[in-house]
Amino acid sequence: DEGPNTGGMGAISPSPHATDSLLDQVQHEIIIPTLDGLRREGCVYRGVLYVGLMLTAGGPKVLEFNCRFGDPETQVVIPRLKSDLLELLYACANGKLEDASIDWDDRTAVCVVMASGGYPGNYSTGKSIEGLNTDVRDDVFVFHAGTKSHVAGTRTAGGRVLGVTALGESAAAAREKAYQSVGKIRFDGATYRTDIAANM
Repeated sequence: DEGPNTGGMGAISPSPHATDSLLDQVQHEIIIPTLDGLRREGCVYRGVLYVGLMLTAGGPKVLEFNCRFGDPETQVVIPRLKSDLLELLYACANGKLEDASIDWDDRTAVCVVMASGGYPGNYSTGKSIEGLNTDVRDDVFVFHAGTKSHVAGTRTAGGRVLGVTALGESAAAAREKAYQSVGKIRFDGATYRTDIAANM
């Protein structure tokens, strides 16, 4: 929204912005032409294609393509996936994804990324992380990113340190759980956005 560009600092799934009309527009104006272009170049793509989009007044605009899952987007998608991920990836690799059944948890997932102080500029690493196991629940997940195992415990090792994801019956409920869990994790200089999934 404002300030320097960073890696993703939070995510929500399902996205309230992803209306049927928007998804249809993205499919027909971006995804299908991209795959058609790859085919014309002799590349039959099988795998994950992450499309980083920005929604503008002129429609969705492509920022980047990645041949991998997005971060932190995957951290809100995988907890909602009820189908076997390995089976889906296997079907994809064999060109049979259209035959696969994909089932989703109806709950909403919200992820809040905890970063090192100073990120995306200069930041220090090696800070001790406390409270990682104080909120063990079936509906809260802590994904490690910029961390390192140390004899004295887990320490920071990058700009984006942890992704704290929670499932809830609504965006507000998932958001509340995620921020409650974030509040129990401590490391010197920890920073995070306070507006992830706000007003949704």
